[in-house]
Amino acid sequence: MKLLPLVVSAGLRLALVLALAPAAQASPWAEVRAVSPGPSAAIGEAANGCLAGAASLPANGEGFVQIRRERLRHFGHPVTLAFVRDLGVDQAQRTGRYVMIGDLSQPRGGLMSSSHRSHQNGLDLDIWFQFADSPSQAQRAYPESQSPPSMVRADGLAVNGYWGREQRLLLKRAAEDGRVERIFVNPAIKQALCESETGDRHWLRKLRPWRGHDAHFHVRLKCPQDSPACEAQSPIAAGEGCGADLAWWFTEEARKPKKGGEAKPAPPMPPACRALLANQDLARKQ
Repeated sequence: MKLLPLVVSAGLRLALVLALAPAAQASPWAEVRAVSPGPSAAIGEAANGCLAGAASLPANGEGFVQIRRERLRHFGHPVTLAFVRDLGVDQAQRTGRYVMIGDLSQPRGGLMSSSHRSHQNGLDLDIWFQFADSPSQAQRAYPESQSPPSMVRADGLAVNGYWGREQRLLLKRAAEDGRVERIFVNPAIKQALCESETGDRHWLRKLRPWRGHDAHFHVRLKCPQDSPACEAQSPIAAGEGCGADLAWWFTEEARKPKKGGEAKPAPPMPPACRALLANQDLARKQ
């Protein structure tokens, strides 16, 4: 693999380290057990927002099953649930197997106490690369303590034998969906696709390399029209993303980031989210 040089500023390096660190703090949003009444709306950013009028993803449906529902992270904006249903139907018609869905958002979104900094405004979801033969088989095989297999070699430099045609096609179908803003995948998976894809490669642009994401990929949807308070990320740069930006992820600097540095102050919570959280005591009793 030929790696191209890339100069990364100290500020960007620190931002990447902080962004990649998992959330490990107690969050009051995790105590809320009920969705808010009223119309659905994604509020704020993926990493600083909340979700009004959330919808609950069913435990399973045609071509999909959600695992680890005991986390109470099976809520999302209706557009997110529609995306899951459509992806499941496509999977069922092609293979008869089930796509396994991981975390969406909490009942009112907001910061989770573990695993994610994002997933806050109801437009993020995790999808495992491994498939299930039935909903019951998925629940038995993958409890909280057992994750589906990684698609990446132990050295992190390439995909392994678990990666195949069906994984590629699932990712491609998700990326080609017009509702999808971007998808986070392991750099080795992005690299494999950059090297193997022929013909129409436009969908590669949406695949953003990110540490982890070797057993699942993280989908982020666009802000829906019914959510004027939703804040989208900056637009993705032009091109396929198969050049120097991707090569940096295989450098020593990226693979072994230095720990430490000043903690980045948390941004102020959107006013609409403060209002949703203010009713958390009532929500706990519902």
